[in-house]
Amino acid sequence: MEHRSVLLQECVKYLNIHPDGVYVDGTLGLGGHSEAILERLTTGKLLGIDRDDMALDYARQRLTRFGERAVLVKGSFGDLGAIMDSQGIAQADGLLFDLGVSSPQLDDAERGFSYMHDAPLDMRMDRSMALTARDVLNTWSEAELRSIFWRYGEERYAGRIAAAVIDRRAHKPIETTEEFAALIRDAMPASARRERQHPAKRCFQAVRIAVNDELGELERMLDQVEERLAPGGRLLVISFQSLEDRLVKEAIRKRENGCTCPRDFPVCTCGFVQTMKSVTRKPVVPTAAETEENPRARSARLRIAEKV
Repeated sequence: MEHRSVLLQECVKYLNIHPDGVYVDGTLGLGGHSEAILERLTTGKLLGIDRDDMALDYARQRLTRFGERAVLVKGSFGDLGAIMDSQGIAQADGLLFDLGVSSPQLDDAERGFSYMHDAPLDMRMDRSMALTARDVLNTWSEAELRSIFWRYGEERYAGRIAAAVIDRRAHKPIETTEEFAALIRDAMPASARRERQHPAKRCFQAVRIAVNDELGELERMLDQVEERLAPGGRLLVISFQSLEDRLVKEAIRKRENGCTCPRDFPVCTCGFVQTMKSVTRKPVVPTAAETEENPRARSARLRIAEKV
């Protein structure tokens, strides 16, 4: 099962790993980042979290050589605090989150994540969840569909595509990824269909986010990180789309420089206390060598913050 962990060396560098530290990989995936962390621990511990059973099974095999130092749990990173509490971990020295969809998930046609393969419309990270992409497309209102296509996919033809979905499902339910991709393409003007990016990319992303409540999970996680980091501990978040990156950037900024006093006040009177600071001025991006080897890494952005 081929999967390249994005920005792997950069994550290892900026986590500032201590051999006896405690680290949380909140998006375990196939265990590439976790393996690199565990290789640098002696008496330390890693907690890996993922809601995809396939990923957990693979990661357990990959990380079995680390024994009890690797604790893997099924769950969502939105429940970070509760999961850490269940493992007796009050605070960690590092929290890592890779918000991307793994290559095996994209390449497994049965999962329904990709517009490149024809498959039933699924898109669930946790396949025990009830809501699927088919449900979203065939039961949500036109206003709801237009909203998610615009907000989650930043699709400028959101209204046209939502109307096309409603028209199509009035005659026959939308069942497969190929049907949805063709519907999106047909709803767009000819000029948009000639763009370099696949016309279905943004709407597929939007439906996946809606099915898995990805932005809600991200916001809940970001609300917990400062409490769950030890002083000097670091938060690393890899995002692949501008909406996620903005949420992460704003969450760090609010904790780093959230004073609301007028600029001409000589001292702060709003009570703001800095709890985190950015480690790099700009997000870290993949090298040219990495993007050449792994084109899916091209849009990755890594933001790093440290608890003060």
